[in-house]
Amino acid sequence: MFEGLKRRRFLFEELVKRDFKKKYKRTVLGMGWSMLSPLLMLLVMKVVFEQFFGNTVKHYTTYLFCGLLTFNWFAQSTGSGMRSLSGNASIFTKVNVPKYLFLFSVNIQVLLNFALTLLVFFVFCAIDHVEFSWRFICLVYPIATLLLFNVGIGMILSALFVFFRDIDYLWSVVLQLTMYGSAIFYSIAKMPLKIKFVFSLNPVYRHIAYFREIVLAGTVPSLGTHLTLLGFAVAAFLAGALMYKRYNTKFLYYV
Repeated sequence: MFEGLKRRRFLFEELVKRDFKKKYKRTVLGMGWSMLSPLLMLLVMKVVFEQFFGNTVKHYTTYLFCGLLTFNWFAQSTGSGMRSLSGNASIFTKVNVPKYLFLFSVNIQVLLNFALTLLVFFVFCAIDHVEFSWRFICLVYPIATLLLFNVGIGMILSALFVFFRDIDYLWSVVLQLTMYGSAIFYSIAKMPLKIKFVFSLNPVYRHIAYFREIVLAGTVPSLGTHLTLLGFAVAAFLAGALMYKRYNTKFLYYV
């Protein structure tokens, strides 16, 4: 897979440029929407929930931003990835190119948006008087595992979407449930152990918790946490890769 990506580097770069330009075509703010959209959501959620949770969670704005930053990346990446095959059917039905290139290019475009929002996040950390330390470098790890996880889920969704368009509606429900089940605007610190265990099964929540532990607690998560995030990422990626390999030729007949 990665060897094919290397051989078709020029095509991949052009796809990334196309996806980036297409996203901001005929918009006034252009890339500014990548930062403005999560900030507006942060403002709304802060106003709505701060009176309920602001007094119990220290640095609540940063706490909230950690959750929104991570969840929005997951939602945008998987949502865009789901349509990557069907949206490029006019290309791969005429030219023999690896179909994963379309999914990868979409994920790079979303990753660039995430990087811009991450810079804004660090500014908010400074405003919120969060102490910066060398541990912030460790954020590279959950970013890498979540990227791999997003690609894997994107491959699964894009393959299913070719055969079952209902996946679009089902995934919107799953995203809604994931958002409420990721403790974005509330804390699970005082919840029973059984409830905490259920949350630990949510890959998105585990990545959010990693961010919060580094940024707010100032501690590096345990080895078990690192292995868990890697396990989620590898499992999702392998499952997606197997689906692409199994249904590679069938995609042509259903798009």
